Amino acid sequence: MSQDTSTKPPSGMRDFLAPDVVRRRHVTSIVQRVYESFGFVPLETPAIENLSSLLGKYGPEGDQLLYRILHRRDKLQRALEGSPREQDLAEEGLRYDLTVPLARVVANYRELPAFYKRYAIQPVWRADRPAKGRFREFYQCDVDITGTKSLVADAEVCGAVAEALHQLGFSDFRILVNHRALLRALVARAGIGPNAEALALIVLDKLDKIGADAVKQELAQKGVPAAQTEALLEVLELSKQPGALAQFAAGEGALATGARELQELFANAKSGPAAAHLVFDPTLARGLGYYTGPIFEVTCAGLAGSIGGGGRYDNLVGMWKGQEVPAVGFSLGLERVLLIMGEREMFPPLAIGPQILLCRMGDVPAATAIGVATALRGQGLRVEVHADAVPLGKQLQYANAIGAPFAAILGANEVAAATVSMKNLTSGAQAAVPIGEVSRWLSSSK
Repeated sequence: MSQDTSTKPPSGMRDFLAPDVVRRRHVTSIVQRVYESFGFVPLETPAIENLSSLLGKYGPEGDQLLYRILHRRDKLQRALEGSPREQDLAEEGLRYDLTVPLARVVANYRELPAFYKRYAIQPVWRADRPAKGRFREFYQCDVDITGTKSLVADAEVCGAVAEALHQLGFSDFRILVNHRALLRALVARAGIGPNAEALALIVLDKLDKIGADAVKQELAQKGVPAAQTEALLEVLELSKQPGALAQFAAGEGALATGARELQELFANAKSGPAAAHLVFDPTLARGLGYYTGPIFEVTCAGLAGSIGGGGRYDNLVGMWKGQEVPAVGFSLGLERVLLIMGEREMFPPLAIGPQILLCRMGDVPAATAIGVATALRGQGLRVEVHADAVPLGKQLQYANAIGAPFAAILGANEVAAATVSMKNLTSGAQAAVPIGEVSRWLSSSK
C-alpha cells in the first residue's frame, strides 16, 4: 500500500471498535425490545434502492443528498459517450431513510396485514456535510403503522419512542408536535403563496438550528419577500401563546382541522408513556415533502437539534399502489442518542472482551487447552485461548492489555487433576478450581 493512501474511512463515516459496538448493541437491543412490546414486527430492506423510488420524495434539497451508484462496465461506458446528463449515469442509489423503502414494501407485498406495524433498525446514507453528531452514514430506529387514519396509531408511535427513551434512561426530552395542514394554513396567512410554500417549509425546518436571522436571509435569497418572512415568523410566534391550539380548533378550514386532530392526538396519548412529553410547537416544519398530517420531533435538554422525528404520510404508499394507504411513523436517530448518553455517562457497565484468558504452559498441547476452553464456554463464559505457549508472565501481560479480569492457568498438574488455576488479575489471588466449577467460582468471587 502506498504511504500516501489514507487508512481513515471516508469523511462522515466511521469504524466502530469493540467499545462502540457494545454500546450500540446495548441501545438497539433496548429499542428493539420496546418496539416489539408495542406489537411491531421487524423489517429489513436493501441498502440500494432504485432511484425512481427515491427521487421526488424528499424535496429538492433531499434529492441532492442522495448517494447515486454509477452504472457498471459496458453500461457506464455507453452512458459516458457524448454529453451525458446526471440521470444518464445512474439508476440506483443508497437509501436516504427507512420510510420510502417501507412504502415500497407495503405496495409490493399483498400478504401484509391491513394494519402493518413494522420496526426497522438499519443504516441510511446522506451526502450531507458532517458535523458533531451528524454523519453521512448513520442508523435510524423506525416504527411505522400503515393502513389506518386513526390517531391512535400516531399516539402509539409516539408512545413507543417515549418508552424506548425512558428505558434508555432519558427523562428530560420533549416530543414537539405540529400538523402540516395547520402549518400550511399559517404560511398562507403570512401571504406566502402555494408556489413558495414547499420552499418556506424546507427553510423553516432549520429555524431551531440556524435561527430566525439566517432563515430570513435564506428565504430572501430564494425570492421570498422580506415582509412575508417577517409576517410568517410573527404569526408562528403568536401561535405559541397558551390557548392558541384551542383557538385554532374553534375556527374553520384547514387550520381548524389540523388543530382538532392534534387535540385528538393529545387526548389519545394522555395515558401512555408520551403524555408528559408532548408539546405543541407551531414552528415545527419537518422539511421532508411526504408529510401530510401530524408531525413530531424529539428534542433533549442541552442538545441543539433533534434526536428523532416523524409524522403522518398518507400519500406516500399510494405513489406506488395507485390508492391511498394511510401511514404514520417515528424515527429515533441512533447516533444522536449515543452521543448524549456518552456525554452524560448514562451507559451501565458493559461487558467487552473475554472474562478469562486461558494461559497454557509449554507442556500442554494446544488441543487440550482448546478442549478446556470449550468446556468453560459451555458454562456461558467468554474465554480466549492464548495462541502461543510463551512464558506465563507474557501471557498475563496480554491478559491485562485486553482487560480480561481473570486468567485460567493450565499446566500438566492442572490437566492431570481436571482443574485450572484461576487468577484474579486485580487482587492477585489464585485458587485451583475444578473445570466444571469455574462459572460458580467466578460468581462467588464477585
